[in-house]
Amino acid sequence: MTAKQVNRLATVVIVAVSGLIVVVLLGLLGYILLRGIGHISFDFLTSAPQTIKAGGGIGPQLFNSIFLLVLTLLITVPLGVGAGIYMSEYAKPNRVTAFIRLVVEVLSSFPSIVVGLFGLLVIVQVFGLGFSLFSGALALTVFNLPLMVRITEQAIRGVPKEQKEASLALGVSHWKTITSIMLPIALPNILTGTILASGRVFGEAAALLFTAGMSSPRLDFSNWNPFSPTSPLNPFRPAETLAVHIWKINSEGLAPDAAQIAAGASAVLVIVVLIFNFSARWLGRYMYRKFTASK
Repeated sequence: MTAKQVNRLATVVIVAVSGLIVVVLLGLLGYILLRGIGHISFDFLTSAPQTIKAGGGIGPQLFNSIFLLVLTLLITVPLGVGAGIYMSEYAKPNRVTAFIRLVVEVLSSFPSIVVGLFGLLVIVQVFGLGFSLFSGALALTVFNLPLMVRITEQAIRGVPKEQKEASLALGVSHWKTITSIMLPIALPNILTGTILASGRVFGEAAALLFTAGMSSPRLDFSNWNPFSPTSPLNPFRPAETLAVHIWKINSEGLAPDAAQIAAGASAVLVIVVLIFNFSARWLGRYMYRKFTASK
């Protein structure tokens, strides 16, 4: 085979594999949405679930998932971005930094059930935080922190050296160069890591079973006192997320319409993830254009 024939064959294979991935993804999304979108209504999105009779919805579970996402990102993003900046700009190449990178890689491959058991033994019992949203956020941080550190480090290292050196040559401090020159350029990649971390927060169930709990108190959405046990803003209350609710309602089978509720909840989960991804990418492009003065 000639070089042109090899190139054409490789192009055909790559396009075919890419098309297959797109078809599988569209088929999966289409199946979930078509199966569950008919069960979605305003009452379904706002009411509490019923366990022994038909009807009910996923209002508290949907709120818990979004609240847990916010708590997790508030912990993960500052730590992950800060650690990534340190590893790329300040850490010297030696055995200590090599060991830190090894620990980060090991943590990123931990099974979720192991992290859940660790959270149960350490966060829930030793630190006495109990089954709560905050315990679940700390457990999910163990998942997401290695991802954020690696992506931030690679994004900062991917900034052209000429731009960094030009800033330093003008007398700008190292930290100012990082925050004003390097971070805006690396922002799209960092945002991609944030989206990937958020996807794990929405879809994770095993770790949350042992940390956030499998039930929620009856929430009073008119009570905005974050220290009240019935307040939705209390981060130290047990909370059943949407992914845990889908698993629970299918495993228990107490509700007569469990299959319909699970299908509707799955469709809502997919829609929320898609909305978050598209919104985050739009925000990332907007911030990139604003910080870099590009059109």
